[in-house]
Amino acid sequence: MRKAETDSVTTPTVQVIERMFRLLDVLASREEAISLKEISQRSGLHLSTTHRLLNDLATGRFVDHPQPGSYRLGMRLLELGNLVKSRLNVRDAALAPMRELHKVTQQPVNLSMRQGDEIVYIERAFSERSGMQVVRAIGGRAPLHLTSVGKLFLAADDPQRVRAYAARTGLNGHTKNSLTQLNALEKELSKVRQYGNAHDNEELELGVRCMAAGIYDDQGALVAGLSISAPAGRLDDAWLPKLQSTALEISMTLGYRPAPTR
Repeated sequence: MRKAETDSVTTPTVQVIERMFRLLDVLASREEAISLKEISQRSGLHLSTTHRLLNDLATGRFVDHPQPGSYRLGMRLLELGNLVKSRLNVRDAALAPMRELHKVTQQPVNLSMRQGDEIVYIERAFSERSGMQVVRAIGGRAPLHLTSVGKLFLAADDPQRVRAYAARTGLNGHTKNSLTQLNALEKELSKVRQYGNAHDNEELELGVRCMAAGIYDDQGALVAGLSISAPAGRLDDAWLPKLQSTALEISMTLGYRPAPTR
C-alpha cells in the first residue's frame, strides 16, 4: 500500500519551498495553462498537496487560476523579474570579469557604451605598473568609426543609419589609418557582422590597437562593448576567444541567452 504524503504543519519549511519551486518549474515548462492532474503527475506530488500549494501560490499571485482545474504562472513573477532587471547594471556585472581578463592579458580592458555618435568609456581594468596608458580616462569619448567598440554599434545599425552617421560626422580621421571614406567603413562593418568582433588598427591613436566584443541585454540588444587596448606590437589575436567569452559571461549576467546552435 502506498504511503500517504505527510502534509501536517510539522512539514519542514525548506521542504515546502522545494515543492513550490518544483511546481513553478512545471508551470514554466509550458506556455498554456496546465491541468491540476498533469501538474501533480509531472511534479511527483500528491494531488491534494499539489492543489494546496498551488492555491497558496495563487494567493500571492505567483500562480494564476484562469479556469477551474488549470493553472499557469502568475503576473507577480513578471513584476519581480522586471524589478531585478531594473537593478542590473552593466558596470556592476562587468567589473569582476574585466579584472580577470586583465590578469590574462596584462593590458587595459575597457567597458564602453554608445552615446549618440560617440563611445564613452565607463570603466577600465588596468595596472598602474603597465607604464603606458593607451586608452582615455573613464568618461572619455571617441568617434564611433575610429574605435573597435564604436564599430560594433555601427555594425548593429542598418545601412541607412550608417550613411546618416557618415553624413553627420564627415568621418573625420585622427591618424593615417582612420577610415574616412564611407565605402571603406561599410566594408569594415561587413567584417564585423561576419565575425562578431571588431578591431581598431591604430585608427584612433598611432601605436595603439584594440579588439572588441559586444555585450547584450536580455532582449538581445547591444548595450555595451568590452575591449582590450595595447601597444600595436603587443596586441595578441590569441586573446580574442577569452575576450569574447568574457563579454558573453557579462551578457548572460544581464539576462542574455544566445540562440541554440544546430
